[in-house]
Amino acid sequence: MAVALASVARPFRERYLSYADLEAQLRAWADAYPDLVRLTTLGKTTEGRDLWLLTLGKDPDRARPSVLVDANMHATELCGSSVALAIAEDFLRLHLEPDAALHGLPAHARERLRDVRVFVVPRTCPDGAESILTTARYCRSNPRDARPNRHHARWIAADVDGDGLALSMRKEDPTGEFVASTEVAGLMLPRRFEDEGPFYKVWPEGTIENFDGQTVPNPYFLGDNDADLNRNFPWSWAPEPEQIGAGRYPTSEFESRALVELSTAHPDIYAWLNLHTFGGVFIRPLGHAADSKMDPSDLALYRQIEAWADELTGYPTVSGFAEFLYEPDKPLHGDLSDFAYHQRGAISYVVELWDLFAQIGVPRKKPFVAHYTHLDRDDLLKLGRWDATHNQGRVIRPWKPMTHPQLGAVEVGGVDGRVGMSNPPYELLGGVCEKHSAHFLRVAALAPALQATVTAVEPLAGDLSRVTVTVENHGYLPTYVLSSARKLPWNEPLFADVEAVGCALAQPEEAHREVGHLDGWGRGRFDGESALFYQRSRGSTGRKTLTWVVRGKGTLTVRVGSCRTGTVTCTATV
Repeated sequence: MAVALASVARPFRERYLSYADLEAQLRAWADAYPDLVRLTTLGKTTEGRDLWLLTLGKDPDRARPSVLVDANMHATELCGSSVALAIAEDFLRLHLEPDAALHGLPAHARERLRDVRVFVVPRTCPDGAESILTTARYCRSNPRDARPNRHHARWIAADVDGDGLALSMRKEDPTGEFVASTEVAGLMLPRRFEDEGPFYKVWPEGTIENFDGQTVPNPYFLGDNDADLNRNFPWSWAPEPEQIGAGRYPTSEFESRALVELSTAHPDIYAWLNLHTFGGVFIRPLGHAADSKMDPSDLALYRQIEAWADELTGYPTVSGFAEFLYEPDKPLHGDLSDFAYHQRGAISYVVELWDLFAQIGVPRKKPFVAHYTHLDRDDLLKLGRWDATHNQGRVIRPWKPMTHPQLGAVEVGGVDGRVGMSNPPYELLGGVCEKHSAHFLRVAALAPALQATVTAVEPLAGDLSRVTVTVENHGYLPTYVLSSARKLPWNEPLFADVEAVGCALAQPEEAHREVGHLDGWGRGRFDGESALFYQRSRGSTGRKTLTWVVRGKGTLTVRVGSCRTGTVTCTATV
């Protein structure tokens, strides 16, 4: 009798797992369900942690249409790991509890999903995540720095007051840019013209390397971190200073290189979900151009995914170029979703989990990225009140006085963004996992679904027979997946290979022949082909009929497939 899923579950829907706890969950699944789960490592990080890869599905080593979920690429974004594990658990439930009504999916969709292979990298940045979980220090990706230019003054994040956390420091200064809120204890607010003080400087909790005793350096976005993993992918990579956090060269970082190698080794990956926090938004391609430059069929497909996102999660979907550039007309370089879309031909998108802005009542802004910077005092006060009322005060920590070894009298405390800001409160985590698994399972159910069927064996003159095989794609997506991906040189058409036993092909050169690509039945939304005034179907573009003439008696096995779809087989008895 199969082991019940609940009996091997760790509480990833209720709290954020340490590396050890996450590893224990993965091993528990692999041990309990060896026929459905493969647990392998993509290698070890600089601190010696495994970058775990979970592969799920019947016969998980068999190539076929596959999806990839990665999470926690940025150290603070812990919620992504929980959502990735929830998706993995739901895929296991499809196999272990076949009659379960999972997220309202119809029976035929659940059946389609059982033949999808699932790759899950639940924590792309295990070193950074562990640093966040244990110290709360700010860390974009990994707490490491291999830059040779180390002689300038700079901040090094560290716990200086001995409480185990590395948060922020404030110091009274007449040139300071912040004032303390009189309404929400501990909350710092941007200084206004009308403010009378006291005024404060706010810096990272830590020390200054190469300090001259007088000049305090500006804190830097990456700080004592070397690279942002999500600027280190090879598509449209650009070096610093053009792209902050780019790394020394494309895939200079082990973790980004591991994902590139994994996806390149598996051209059957047709959908790639990149989980981040926070914001409550789906971000889709294009990242470097307006929608007018996007393949219309691709855009129609993303409209379908957007409709499900709105229905199931309440999150809007935005174009990376139109609404998620940090500087106008300056696209991001080297990010994962662009690599996955342009080079791997996958339906790729980012989800910024956790709709904090909606929780605290901040109206929708356009472009969406303005939410992160265009917050006024009233918005920050809303956050402070919400944290006190609904989040047990986890974000805004009290300030405690201490004597800093370099700066003298300071106070330590401020924002701890781990639970409630960068990630949802523990009490809401399960709901976030539920709705995003529901969404991604629908995207995964779009898989191309190849079928090959012997439709006729007809005797001809003498010892000759004609074998007819029909090849069809019953899936939503075409065998090339994205219209824009059809041009990629590795995105080969379908081929048919024949093996004759006891008989022989009358024309041996037909043992290997090109079938071509097959359309799926899906069209996305609003592609112009289903207008009320002209409702028409395509021709038989999702089906091909193949024939072979066979001499003698025996069996003819036909294998049809490509690196994109895997292979299906049918056998004719002649």
